Amino acid sequence: MTEILPEKTIQASAHSPMGLADHFDTLPFLGRLSCQRQTLTAGESTELELVYEVGAVGLADGAWLKLAFKFYSDWALFQTTEPTGANYISAEYHAGPLVSGQSPATVQALKVRFDQKGHERPFQKAVIIDVVDGYLNPGDRIVIRLGDRRQGGAGTRVQTFVEKVFRFRLFVDPLGSSKFAEVPGDCKLEIAAGQPHALQVIAPRLVGSGLSFDAIVRVDDIWGNTCQGRDLHGALVITAPDGGQRTELVAFAAEGWTVARISGLSFAAAGEWKLEAWLNDEPGVAPGVAYVQSEEGALRPLYADLHVHSDDTVGTNDATYNLTYGRDIAGLDVVGYTVNDFNITETNWDAAVKTIHELNEPGRFVCYPGTEWCGNSAAGGDRNVVFLRDGKPRFPFDEEGRSLRSFEWNETTSGAIRPGIWPVDRLYGAYEDDPEGHLLIPHVGGRRCILDWNHPELERLIEIGSAWGQFHWLYAEALARGHRVGASAASDEHQGRCGGGAPATGTFGARGGLTGVIADGFDRAGVGAALRARRTFATTGERSFAVLSQGKHFMGEVFDAELNQPLSYRLLGHAGWEEVQLFDGDRMVWRRDLHAEAGLSERNVRIRFGGARIKDRYRAAYWSGEVAVTGAALLDVRGIGFDHPEQSVWRTGLGTLGFRTATHGDVDGIELKLSDLCDARIVVAGKLHGYSKIGDPLQPPPHVHAPEVFLEACGSELIEKGSISVDLPGVELRLLLERVTDRPLPRDLSGEISLSGLGLSQGREHPLFLTARQRDQSRIWTSPLFMTA
Repeated sequence: MTEILPEKTIQASAHSPMGLADHFDTLPFLGRLSCQRQTLTAGESTELELVYEVGAVGLADGAWLKLAFKFYSDWALFQTTEPTGANYISAEYHAGPLVSGQSPATVQALKVRFDQKGHERPFQKAVIIDVVDGYLNPGDRIVIRLGDRRQGGAGTRVQTFVEKVFRFRLFVDPLGSSKFAEVPGDCKLEIAAGQPHALQVIAPRLVGSGLSFDAIVRVDDIWGNTCQGRDLHGALVITAPDGGQRTELVAFAAEGWTVARISGLSFAAAGEWKLEAWLNDEPGVAPGVAYVQSEEGALRPLYADLHVHSDDTVGTNDATYNLTYGRDIAGLDVVGYTVNDFNITETNWDAAVKTIHELNEPGRFVCYPGTEWCGNSAAGGDRNVVFLRDGKPRFPFDEEGRSLRSFEWNETTSGAIRPGIWPVDRLYGAYEDDPEGHLLIPHVGGRRCILDWNHPELERLIEIGSAWGQFHWLYAEALARGHRVGASAASDEHQGRCGGGAPATGTFGARGGLTGVIADGFDRAGVGAALRARRTFATTGERSFAVLSQGKHFMGEVFDAELNQPLSYRLLGHAGWEEVQLFDGDRMVWRRDLHAEAGLSERNVRIRFGGARIKDRYRAAYWSGEVAVTGAALLDVRGIGFDHPEQSVWRTGLGTLGFRTATHGDVDGIELKLSDLCDARIVVAGKLHGYSKIGDPLQPPPHVHAPEVFLEACGSELIEKGSISVDLPGVELRLLLERVTDRPLPRDLSGEISLSGLGLSQGREHPLFLTARQRDQSRIWTSPLFMTA
């Protein structure tokens, strides 16, 4: 038998690159993000360079990164197809130093794309960088250029609204497993207001003769941000109804917002007073104008924004900033602070409610806490809950400790989404025991409300307009269904500029709205009672005014009609009323054309674009195209209703124009002055496209139901018909060519409407409301008279 001897054991020593482990220890595990800038100006064009240094974890082959920022930022959409164009983004690899014995990384390329919803709320907009064919070493760098100018591009257009702490947040997938980790340390930027561009004067549109009020004068940049830290002086010229003038000196705050409050104004003489503000030694800054109607015994309307977000959820800047902006800069009388119910933490909610109670000041500033129930449309859709009473609101739990959220999820939540009260029936159940203490407002935002649901005691108003757009169709549908709801509008402000706000260039592309409130008391109880009584009107952000009544009956009331007594209306505006319409639910029953009453011009015509593509989120219709005029000289061109500097019309030749705009249910237009209309021919050729969620923003998706629009008319035909229009598939989507007057339109308009010619059916309730439009395309709606004929 042969003996088996053990093998000789060979002792091998471990081997690794010398000093590499110690080098890894000097790096944060997930790496670090840095930026060469700390401050930007709202709306500026620039190149921004961010550098990611790979951490000790390295990046595996197949890994990817997301440089994310908040979805509601309107930073210009990034593109990767035209290196010489604006908003081009790039990412390049820089190898780090190797230690002795370390192999170089094998990455072959970085591939860049942009997705508006490439990550989780609120950091949804994402520059996505894919690692192609290889891995990266710790200490390697990825240089990201936003608005890369190296090949001649114009840079990137920065977010147009101010933000104290704008954040870029980097998420990395180090293992190539699509499991992302947040790189500690956001890139933080302050986005500040730009140079003074225009003054704004804010004053009540109607006051009682001899009663005192305050006016606010502020200095805004071109994007509607109030300037800060500027030592400026100016004057407020006050013109009386008889033409007499007096001047008050205005000293703006040298620190903080560039704003001045002129207290204790009063006007004894009845009539329209004009307030015009100027800056000293600043000829390029546009003056601000407001009109105030003084009348004996008039009850001053209060202006409310009941839908204001902060960074407690998805807004910009903190709750104190937003609420004090509403009081001191927007000059609001009433503010409703709103939180996305699923997003807010209990700690932040309690702190915000405390701030709201501290700021509430009867006689000056009424402030309500509120939530936004964020159920999907299939479950009823968005409803705001305004808590009208003093004390602790019933949220986020009821007295038995049950959740009153739609569901619960925020960026720090781990695990599954936890449902709360769902669908909207159960929201009603949470508050219907105390309807006087609560106001629910259905609205159209992201998750539009569905009108299959209605609670008549809780839902007393409906939101007709916000920064999401204008929704006349929603109001008309609700009333046609028999819902007794009054008119309201709000900012739904996510960008720190409540009180009508200035439109951004992204999803929130329309002017926010305001609710006019006719209240007997200027405190929570008085305002709350007026809101629930539907003693309201809705504007598209202006301090305009409207009332509708029949005898002793006021808008919002339910009553039996006096058939021999006419309806009475009163409108006060700033740009001249051009059209008034009376609706019975969703049916127009009466109309007044102020252009025709003033006399149509033989030379002036107007092109109007209006409506939305769809009723749901991303509803905007983006219009672009050309206008050609032949047979007459094109003497002058003026855009109307455009919301920001990127919506515009420009000359491309003697008789040709280019245009670009977007409508979210609102209306924009172009006024043309011709040498003569009779022999003119006007051609409008345009394209309609939608929202670029993914893909190349330079090639946006066409509106599938109407990718192109064409309108051609000769002047003689327009003289005969007055207007020619093309109705398009969508929501009130329309292109219109019309004659207009060249005379002034009235700012103060009143009249009576006989019931006999309205065709009202006997024995049923008719919700009659008035809507009117001014020449600048601002709009107003009254609450209805719910009258039974």
